[in-house]
Amino acid sequence: MKKNQPQKEKPKKENILDLEKYRNKQVIVESGSRTVVGKLVGFDQLQNLVLDQAREQGWHDRELGLLVIRGTSITSFSPFEGFEEIDNPF
Repeated sequence: MKKNQPQKEKPKKENILDLEKYRNKQVIVESGSRTVVGKLVGFDQLQNLVLDQAREQGWHDRELGLLVIRGTSITSFSPFEGFEEIDNPF
């Protein structure tokens, strides 16, 4: 290992999806086998989501209220009304 060598800076990772434009709007989130609809009230850099007035959709719909969904478990995210195409990030 060489000493006194400057370390390269890693390029900053950018989020593929800008969640700010969906704040306080109804969204649909799939996490594993669950589908949840609710109003997006918060998120962080790890894409953890906070939904208010959340309800799980499935065989039996059920009210969940305020819900936190971990970003690593999200398989799909979409606005409740309409869709938006994003540029291929790769």
